[in-house]
Amino acid sequence: MGATGIAVGVVEDHPLYRAALAALLAEEPGFELDAAGESVAEFAARRRSTDCVVLLDLNVPEVRDAAAVMEVVRLGHRVLVISAHASRAQVLGAMDAGARGFLCKDAEGAEILRAIREVVAGRRYLSPTVASFVLDASERSRAQYPELSVREIEVLSRVAAGERDRDIAEDLAISVRTVRSYLDRIRDKTGVRRRSDLTRYAIRHGHVRADKPLLSA
Repeated sequence: MGATGIAVGVVEDHPLYRAALAALLAEEPGFELDAAGESVAEFAARRRSTDCVVLLDLNVPEVRDAAAVMEVVRLGHRVLVISAHASRAQVLGAMDAGARGFLCKDAEGAEILRAIREVVAGRRYLSPTVASFVLDASERSRAQYPELSVREIEVLSRVAAGERDRDIAEDLAISVRTVRSYLDRIRDKTGVRRRSDLTRYAIRHGHVRADKPLLSA
């Protein structure tokens, strides 16, 4: 958080869209623009905060795509990608590089602000367009990786949505102990141990919730 609200950075090489994002933040109470630049290097030179949410276009000069995400994360910031292009490879590449969310550039201002709030709250956010695209691979992924039961997929999808064990237990009307038992089985079957890696696994294999565009580690 900045002195007057949520600190947000912008890395966008298109002047008009960069200005539009800056205006959106200026008009909304509880947000403040930390720094804006057309490249990661320019943003890094201008930034004041050491921990803000950075709205990042993947197609910027110099360092770009997943490498740009990794560089901004290395600087200590949380990345929310806003891209005109959202192929499956780009989305998964950005998320694997450490992005906390992915929006398309046709997103409305209200959705951008909501996504920023979700990232600040520790959750991930995928726009409905991107989430639907990832979900298209769900059936193929489940056929290719049939080792998880329906119940285990339900638990895994809620982990990917950022829910805690207690939240999952309440949502599925089971005990926290049972949730943890499912997680142990998921880890044994997939070989994936950390919660953040389970999120990546869920995204890759289409195990995300159709009713929520939120994905979280």
